[in-house]
Amino acid sequence: MNALNVAEYMQTLGLQARRAAARMASSDAASRNRALRALARLLREQVEPLQAGNARDLERAASAGLSAPMMDRLRLTPEVLETVAQGCEQLAAMPDIVGEISGLRQQPSGIRVGQMRVPIGVFGMIFESRPNVTIEAASLSIKSGNACILRGGSEAIDSNKALAALVRQALAQAGLPADAVQLVQTTDREAVGQLIAMPQFVDVVIPRGGKGLIERISRDAKVPVIKHLDGNCHTYVDDPCDLAMAVTVADNAKTQKYSPCNATEGLLVARAIAAAFLPLIGAVYAGKGVEMRCDAEAAALLAGVPGARVVAATEQDWFEEYLAPIISVKVVADVGEAIAHINHYSSHHTDAIVTRDHMHAQRFLREVDSASVMVNASTRFADGFEYGLGAEIGISTDKFHARGPVGIEGLTSLKWVVLGQGEVRS
Repeated sequence: MNALNVAEYMQTLGLQARRAAARMASSDAASRNRALRALARLLREQVEPLQAGNARDLERAASAGLSAPMMDRLRLTPEVLETVAQGCEQLAAMPDIVGEISGLRQQPSGIRVGQMRVPIGVFGMIFESRPNVTIEAASLSIKSGNACILRGGSEAIDSNKALAALVRQALAQAGLPADAVQLVQTTDREAVGQLIAMPQFVDVVIPRGGKGLIERISRDAKVPVIKHLDGNCHTYVDDPCDLAMAVTVADNAKTQKYSPCNATEGLLVARAIAAAFLPLIGAVYAGKGVEMRCDAEAAALLAGVPGARVVAATEQDWFEEYLAPIISVKVVADVGEAIAHINHYSSHHTDAIVTRDHMHAQRFLREVDSASVMVNASTRFADGFEYGLGAEIGISTDKFHARGPVGIEGLTSLKWVVLGQGEVRS
């Protein structure tokens, strides 16, 4: 497909999406929920055909030398498909928020003023590797009454085509426009450039992938962008804390899965508890082959742990998103120094404290400037499904409109509504 044809193709998708968005905005909640339940059923019925398409993607990716974490993101296991099917059902069971009027207040003039929640319209989604994002994006788009144009990575093209076909089938079965969810069928990169430069058709773009992709889209887009660049998340082990809990949380936050953006990349430990805690977590990390990049104080306390892979940290390590079995480790004086470190070095994605001190916990919640802030829980919970959103379109570290995991509310906006009985302004 040449550049001219790509431009024409994307314009066609945009026009179809805009038309479908009008129908979706006026659709009833029952129809949208029927589509979601139909999609869940199709996902369970079509596991084998979906895995056949995924196998072709995996074979190409392996031949191309894709890294292990990226291969992991690409894999469509029965468990992954069941999770997204459950996400569709969870969304279908959730209350409909489209059309809700909130904050209605009577004014001295007699008018009543409030805000109505309405769909954004059309969003473009650009993502890499994870084909399950096709279903997460589609299901959230359906529930929120929007239309979307999805552009997945070339490494997942067969998986995404198979999944998108099921979405269109589910929409049609529910009497909704199939064009409400469209997958860009070409792997030509020019399609991305076109998608992010069509304000007449696309209301917002949501990139989900590597830092390079998101930086490029943020720089070149002619429509608003909901984004996070990276996930440099922290777990801070406070004094006082439950040592067993701290080990369990710090282990899960780092090792439950290395590739997600909500995995902990930095471990901070209060000085008063470091001598007791670090050898315990060091033994766990050593057993799992996790490399620890440490400041001098942490390195000294970990030196005697059998099999521990301890490396001197550089300044860059405090900023790093590893997405690998590597973690930075630093001893800090107290909760105040931990907060200062996080606010300086983190990507403002997700940060957690493990503590028994209620005042420390409250201070951490107030002062850490991140989209998700946690007390006594693994950072791996920073996820739309785990937050009860049904699914997530992505995670935003921006401070406007949507922040943190972006679910149904993040795909809607508010407009002012005024209810009167013939009032006129004097």
